[in-house]
This record gives sequence, C-alpha cells and structure tokens, in this order.
Amino acid sequence: MNKKRSDENAPIGKMTQVTDFLPPPSELIQLVETVKVTIVLNRSSVAFFKKEAQKHHSKYQKMIREVLDRYASHFNTATKPTQ
Repeated sequence: MNKKRSDENAPIGKMTQVTDFLPPPSELIQLVETVKVTIVLNRSSVAFFKKEAQKHHSKYQKMIREVLDRYASHFNTATKPTQ
C-alpha cells in the first residue's frame, strides 16, 4: 500500500524555477480606438471565417478585423519613407 503524504499541498519531485514570462496586467489591455463600419463581403469569405472561428472557439468578426489590421500594418510600414 502507498504511504500517505503528510502535506497534500507540498510539491512532488525536483523543482526548477521558471522565469516570469507573462506581462503585467497593465500591458494586457490594448486601448485601440475602433470605428464601426458596414461592409459587404462575399458569402464564401464570411463562411470561411465563420468555420475557422468555430474551430478555434473565436469570433469571425475578430478574425476578419485581425486580417485587416495586419494587412494595413504591413503596407503602412512598407510605404513609409526612410530618413
């Protein structure tokens, strides 16, 4: 029969220290100004994003917004003149 541990909350085995990799809570909140727009999209595009969002337990609007943000960011930095 197994011996019962005296302290159930005590760690088991060899412990190693892990560096803190999480940002502080103040950096988790992204204060991004948003603008509500109306847009007409192809039915197949919306179906694709809805299907992918469901797979990843997310919202399709958030995925579309992320694609647009990355596209704009990529071309915004690519067209800035260097000094």
